[in-house]
Amino acid sequence: MRNQYKSGLLFRSEDIKIIMQEDLCPDQSFKSHMLEGKSSFNLIFMLSDGINLEGHDCGTQFLFKKNQYILHYSPEESVAELWTESEETLRYLQIQINYQYIFNLINPEHNRENAEILENMIHNHFIFLHKGTPPDMTVEMHMIVKEMLGYTKKGIMQKLFIEAEIIKLLILIFEQFNEKNTLKSFPKTPEIIRKFIDENYHRNIKAEEIAKYMGMNQNIIRKEFKAQYHTTIAHYISELRMLKARKLITDKEIMIKEIAIECGYEYLQNFTRAFKKKFGVSPESLRNNK
Repeated sequence: MRNQYKSGLLFRSEDIKIIMQEDLCPDQSFKSHMLEGKSSFNLIFMLSDGINLEGHDCGTQFLFKKNQYILHYSPEESVAELWTESEETLRYLQIQINYQYIFNLINPEHNRENAEILENMIHNHFIFLHKGTPPDMTVEMHMIVKEMLGYTKKGIMQKLFIEAEIIKLLILIFEQFNEKNTLKSFPKTPEIIRKFIDENYHRNIKAEEIAKYMGMNQNIIRKEFKAQYHTTIAHYISELRMLKARKLITDKEIMIKEIAIECGYEYLQNFTRAFKKKFGVSPESLRNNK
């Protein structure tokens, strides 16, 4: 996500505020200040490595790895400081949601399960997955965050889109924590596979090439990736390509054939077919409607 998205306030409504923070840290004295509103839930995705977070309300300090996140409830307005001890970019995404919005969404009066979910959220049981370790973003969460950051429409369409994506994120978080008692310590193999895909999805890569790169059987590669991220390698590659294609299609100076090649498609008709299946319209139609 580096250098692709604007920093600052991305969206604001009566119930939701989204801020993308991206700051170069020239020295260790630089700190970013994050405001948590009164009676609000704050979903914070750490998009760079080695982020320190200290909350003024409790004086507790945490250290996060890249692609970890927390869901934190703040009963009162408070400030947290975030910084890194390196000269790398400090990058995180904050989604702030009003308590009443979550209350109406979950409706704890409906059944006991809903009440338990809201209670766990209020008592900050979604900060650590197990053994004091912040949870890692799943592939689905990565995709949702990328879609949110790359969305360009405004008004009611943006509001509906943002609310739908937040609901998806909450479902993924609840599912992740419901499985925490049965989670096993997965080997690093799926993470290495995802990193390889993230860096090479623009090429015509397949599971066979990844298996050769890993020195493993391709069936094992497929099985471990799906077990960890709940999606197939082919689907993940396709999603990354489509997200990039939708971003590039707004630039009318780039030919659609060039976009197809840039997104890893050797033949234009295959790219057009995949694009229409994903977005419901052809690349040409989407570009002309912009």
